[in-house]
Amino acid sequence: MSETEIVPDSERTGLIGALPRPLRPYASLMRLDRPIGTWLLFWPCAWGVALAGVRGQWPLFAWLALGAFAMRSAGCAYNDIVDRDLDKKVERTRLRPLASGRVSLKAAWVLVIGLSLVGLVVLLQLKPVAQLVALLSLAPVAAYPFMKRITWWPQAWLGLVFGWGALVGWPAVTGDFALTPLLLWAGTIFWVIGYDTLYAIQDIEDDALVGVKSSARALGGKARQGVGLLYAAALIGWSAAIWSVIPDSLALVALLPAALHLGWQVAKADPADGALALRLFRSNRFTGLLLFAAFLTVGLSAAR
Repeated sequence: MSETEIVPDSERTGLIGALPRPLRPYASLMRLDRPIGTWLLFWPCAWGVALAGVRGQWPLFAWLALGAFAMRSAGCAYNDIVDRDLDKKVERTRLRPLASGRVSLKAAWVLVIGLSLVGLVVLLQLKPVAQLVALLSLAPVAAYPFMKRITWWPQAWLGLVFGWGALVGWPAVTGDFALTPLLLWAGTIFWVIGYDTLYAIQDIEDDALVGVKSSARALGGKARQGVGLLYAAALIGWSAAIWSVIPDSLALVALLPAALHLGWQVAKADPADGALALRLFRSNRFTGLLLFAAFLTVGLSAAR
């Protein structure tokens, strides 16, 4: 196989294409050209800090953003290590650096360890309770790549992992734990399952061929209704989190912009259109921003 056949277009253009050639496969392994994953991992962390009222700890947002970038990148590399043989069988993933042989297994592990050390630096900036909560995420993170071989709902496990930042942000501000971050996490889990079901729509045919399970395959033609119910459950969880901070129905109005945006996603979703599903999935970085504005408004109001 020629170099042209094994090097994806994303390594010839854009941010990755601007890097020195030897670094490009490693940047691809980190998904440097796809920052959506970093955004989706960061937002729940930021929500927890915002809902706690920040309390003057604004640098936390920068530290948590760095942590989200490092751990998402490490997670992508780890996922590719676990899935390297499976990726060779799927059209969309066969050109990934490990699957195509452009990065060795040893080098990939070195990258994972290096990025994890960056995460450790971020961890040391947090308060002890937040450090402990963050460390507890390591087991579900390590198990995630295997879930699509075990359950039809690996997206639920991803929800546990990608929503974990909601549990970290609150104690990073307050120094203790409470019901509020649990409610925030619960809502976020349903949000993650919903948006990752949209993402999985694009891979339904390939997943069926190689025997990979997903919520999109489980729901089939009812994926739109399923995502709608998941988003509704997410809004209930987030509403409960806000109510635990300010028990006033007026505070719940802060969620309206995000609710409208999620409703738009459901209205547009089409289980037969993978390209559209991918665009809707990516729009959730904007959902995250709308929710951040809502939680920050509530948190700062409660802190007065």
